[in-house]
Amino acid sequence: MEKAKVYYTNMRTGFNNNLLEKLTRLIKTAGIGSIDFEGKYTAIKIHFGEPGNLAYLRPNYAKAVADVVKELGGKPFLTDCNTLYVGGRKNALDHMEAAYTNGFSPFSTGCHILIGDGLKGTDEEYVPVKGGEYIKEAKIGRAIMDADVFISLTHFKGHEATGFGGTLKNIGMGCGSRAGKMEMHSAGKPHISQKHCIGCHRCEKICAHGAPYFVDNKASIDHDKCVGCGRCIGVCPKDAVRPASDESNDILNCKIAEYTKAVVDGRPNFHISLVIDVSPYCDCHAENDAAIVPDVGFFASFDPVALDVACADAVNAQPVISNTVLSEADHEGHDHFGAVSPATNWKVAIEHAKKIGVGTDEYELIEVK
Repeated sequence: MEKAKVYYTNMRTGFNNNLLEKLTRLIKTAGIGSIDFEGKYTAIKIHFGEPGNLAYLRPNYAKAVADVVKELGGKPFLTDCNTLYVGGRKNALDHMEAAYTNGFSPFSTGCHILIGDGLKGTDEEYVPVKGGEYIKEAKIGRAIMDADVFISLTHFKGHEATGFGGTLKNIGMGCGSRAGKMEMHSAGKPHISQKHCIGCHRCEKICAHGAPYFVDNKASIDHDKCVGCGRCIGVCPKDAVRPASDESNDILNCKIAEYTKAVVDGRPNFHISLVIDVSPYCDCHAENDAAIVPDVGFFASFDPVALDVACADAVNAQPVISNTVLSEADHEGHDHFGAVSPATNWKVAIEHAKKIGVGTDEYELIEVK
């Protein structure tokens, strides 16, 4: 496979050249205009940031991308899917409120926000994964699959489970419905927190397999009947249904790669990654620790795998900032993400994504002034 082209611009600006203009110039030079956007619904996958986190991408960057899509005739919308864990983005109403709180609105971004898997995280589409070893049918948010064109706009940072949160993580985990996220995180099946169960029987009503049962009006799940679809997680009003969250990090990374393939296969897609505010952990945290390396710049490519590799290489080439998680890790060498998350081999996701045909790990870096 020939090398993928990855385009890059640094953070330097002048009096007549701001960062938003550089981002626009980058994605146009990288070839986004070769996609037929005319009248096409275009999903721009972004992370709106958990309330309390301040490392997420500013909405100004989303507007720059949406403006280009509209200029090319497309109909863009910003999107993400609901979270599996209990937090500020577990349903569409809370999720949109979090987005508004963090500055994302039609007025600030120039396009609407759609939560990809609906009100309770159960509006999903089963998408075959060609060549999938762990996932045969990925559970992807329906609005994302309904889009004609798919764009990812990623904040590149560290991650405690996957090593780093890049393009593959933004697409694979981010586009999974709540049930899809459970499938990636879990080797087992959900269970009930008895103290939180109020006996509303909603899990029983939504289950097609009769797995939930009740004793003294408290639910339990018969794992012999449960197929692990996770729909009970989405309908529980008290978050009493809990995922197993017991999958190994290596297999988690492989599943993320397979979910990414389900999202991008068969339609035009383009990917942007901003290597700024490189916090050690995911933007899903309700806080953000200090950035571990200096800001690097903006990257764009048609190949999500090459893009992640180029961003990881760029971060690993940076000096460590003092008084950070990384400086306190007694870290030596050129694998910053391995030091942040020593239990994770982040290269597994890259290798598996390459193996199943998502992209290549070989790239040519082209600088855009």
